[in-house]
Amino acid sequence: MAENTEDEVGAEGEGAAPAAKSGLIPGLLKWVAIGLGAVILIVTIVVVTVNIMGGSNKQVPLQAVESELGSQKEVLDWYQSLGVIRTKTSEVNPASVVVEVVLGYKKDEKTTSTEITQRTVELKDYLRRFFTSKTADELNPENEEKLKIELRNSINDSILSSSKIKDVRFMQLDVVKQQQ
Repeated sequence: MAENTEDEVGAEGEGAAPAAKSGLIPGLLKWVAIGLGAVILIVTIVVVTVNIMGGSNKQVPLQAVESELGSQKEVLDWYQSLGVIRTKTSEVNPASVVVEVVLGYKKDEKTTSTEITQRTVELKDYLRRFFTSKTADELNPENEEKLKIELRNSINDSILSSSKIKDVRFMQLDVVKQQQ
């Protein structure tokens, strides 16, 4: 019976307040732990999903990209014996053009080198006519890539028969407009 008396006293009066507070703290801690666990679980799922879905969008250093591009570019031999070509543009008030063109062909391909050498006169004449047909505006630095592609294609189609060049470069391209 002494036990009943203590329980009854604990349930009534002064002993009731500490019992309610001590039951509140473990319940609150339980819900805080559940909330933290849910947040950690959600963050983990989001991180894993983002890595799986967007894993290919990683930043690649510029140096790595340049080295990959550089390794893919074909090494060429260059025919540099065409010399400097001087001509004028096709305008009413023509500009002077001074150009030195070099032709790139597949490395160690002797047939292309031989054919270019045999057709040097034709190539020089063609280059002179090509630049004479252009205006000074068409020979602007912004158009150089377009000019190189046009030259490469037309040399391959018009002049060379048994071989092809791969690239055209300008060692010099000076366009000097005349004073009016």
